[in-house]
Amino acid sequence: MLTALAALAATPTPSTPDESIVTPGPLGFAAVAFIGVAVFLLVWDMLRRIRRGRYREEVNAELDAEEQARAAQRASETDDEDIDPDAPRS
Repeated sequence: MLTALAALAATPTPSTPDESIVTPGPLGFAAVAFIGVAVFLLVWDMLRRIRRGRYREEVNAELDAEEQARAAQRASETDDEDIDPDAPRS
């Protein structure tokens, strides 16, 4: 019984695996290349969309500023003498 346990507890001798099993080969290279190209295209598309959003925000801010400037111009063009002093104020 003791010899059986000693045989089970013995450490096996390490062996070097076959190199063709360990290396990824052409299929592994193709998979890594595909993932690399996919990541590059996704990052490129993301940056393009972020840039487009920033440009839209800038254009909308400029349009809002122009509209406020026009409204201020219209309000300043109103002459106080043109207002009827007897008109009810709301």
